[in-house]
Amino acid sequence: MKRMKGGEEVGSDCSSESPPEACKKVRSQVSEDEAEVAASEPRGGDWSLLPEELLLHIFQYLPLLDRAYASQVCRGWNQAFHMPELWRCFEFELNQPASSYLKATHPDLIKQIIKRHSNHLQYVSFKVDSSMESAEAACDILSQLVNCSLKTLGLISTARPSFMEVPKSHFISALTVVFVNSKSLSSLKIDDTPVDDPSLKVLVANNSDTLKLLKMSSCPHVSPAGILCVADQCHGLRELALNYHLLSDELLLALSSEKHVHLEHLRIDVVSENPSQHFHTIKKSSWDAMVRHSPKFNLVMYFFLYEDEFGPFFNEEIPVTHLYFGRSVSKEVLGRVGLHCPRLVELVVCANGLRPLDEELIRIAKHCTQLSAIGLGECEVSCSAFVEFVKMCGRRLSQLSIMEEVLIPDHKYSLDEIHWEVSKHLGRVWFPDMMPTW
Repeated sequence: MKRMKGGEEVGSDCSSESPPEACKKVRSQVSEDEAEVAASEPRGGDWSLLPEELLLHIFQYLPLLDRAYASQVCRGWNQAFHMPELWRCFEFELNQPASSYLKATHPDLIKQIIKRHSNHLQYVSFKVDSSMESAEAACDILSQLVNCSLKTLGLISTARPSFMEVPKSHFISALTVVFVNSKSLSSLKIDDTPVDDPSLKVLVANNSDTLKLLKMSSCPHVSPAGILCVADQCHGLRELALNYHLLSDELLLALSSEKHVHLEHLRIDVVSENPSQHFHTIKKSSWDAMVRHSPKFNLVMYFFLYEDEFGPFFNEEIPVTHLYFGRSVSKEVLGRVGLHCPRLVELVVCANGLRPLDEELIRIAKHCTQLSAIGLGECEVSCSAFVEFVKMCGRRLSQLSIMEEVLIPDHKYSLDEIHWEVSKHLGRVWFPDMMPTW
């Protein structure tokens, strides 16, 4: 068979060869062409050849168990799984399957982490359920971190404080291992634990130059002298959270000394253990020294008291910025808040009773000129007083969370009308809440 090309006769290649030989030649040519194309294309389609930096970024988003499975894909991924950068930040989740629905870190993975990566750990937290077994397991792991130098440590109880059920000697021994070996600890969260004064001295002796954040609310074995030791030695401390029984004039003066950095955040939990508990008074001069030294610091106070226990509070000016009442608080106390809390930024009242808070709200709006957030729960306020309160505060109220049943219709405003009036003064659409949002 012949065909024409450019006016000349050209014979077909297949006419001079047998069909099998011709097919072999075609297949050979196609294979060579595919090889050339493959050689010219980038090799990015091979997942085993992903750069280490990209693998590290991907692995950081994977849950630990998925990361462990991925490490079995190939040698390159297994090497990525053990990169030190991947183990600087880690959260141990310790739960008992029979009593918790939360996922737990697999015991075999924990052993591998301690064996191969304890010296890489820097930012570590332990999240335990309500069982003593989980808290003891956390202490066992802490006791093995002898080759690490942590920067942050957090002990978190997801339900009731299970660390308090661990034998005190076991807990202190485990925590001391971390305090001694971590020479650059900057952040420590040990709320609801049996930490004590001697262990805090070990903390200070080894980490006084680096400690910046300390949260230790509900630590009954710590005395005012113990926390004062921390404030005297840790001059870089910027955030501190503790119970009111540890607060003292001496502590505030230590935090206000010239050698101490400016404190940024002080949280105080005022909790009543029994209805007749006595609370001491902090001098106004001590608070004044604190404000002079750290004029921009936030003072956050959570009150969980019975109404007859507020006697020592809010009788003089106090520099509180964020104030939360978790139990019922009287009209008288809220009236004192309006007079003596000029730095108040946020106020949450969960319950008050059946007496309207009209006068108290107006007083707070008048004297607390920095107030920008308020939440009211089981209280009563007339619609007219509430509108006047919003009008006085104006658009600086960035958060206004008021339960609908708090507002009492009067001769001037009904519930249907009040949201329009309040929206007008806020400069945005506002409606009462159907359920608490704080």
